[in-house]
Amino acid sequence: MIILRDPSALDQVEDAYIRDLIAQRFQEITIDGYDYDDLGMFVLAQPGDSIAALEKAGGVWITTGIFTDDKYGDPDFAPSFEVLEEHPGHCFEMVHIMGGDFGVCTVVPDAVGIDPELLRFCKEYAVPIPESVSVIGGDSYAPGV
Repeated sequence: MIILRDPSALDQVEDAYIRDLIAQRFQEITIDGYDYDDLGMFVLAQPGDSIAALEKAGGVWITTGIFTDDKYGDPDFAPSFEVLEEHPGHCFEMVHIMGGDFGVCTVVPDAVGIDPELLRFCKEYAVPIPESVSVIGGDSYAPGV
């Protein structure tokens, strides 16, 4: 996995779409002058990474219950992410808000070698990114790249 706490680490990301997406997110979270350390980090899954390792690195619950012992696949399992979006043909973007303004964004490439259970989870719960979103002032914004 690749942990990104600021844009200086973006050169570690080989996939151009994912690199541009994370760069855009860094720009968005600092638009009001916030410091990267105050707002969180990105965890980029790599082929061979286990779900447990991703959960541990980000301090998040992906396929394990946050308040119960239920796991993904159990009838009473409830995911704990705030947002899980699909960037079709590229990746999944999963955001956990850890408290206050601090968050962890786990980016899961839709690629060979990524944990099959993690991809099933993402495909089951993700919503596709909107083509554009209206913002204050009447402009539109196209998420992703």
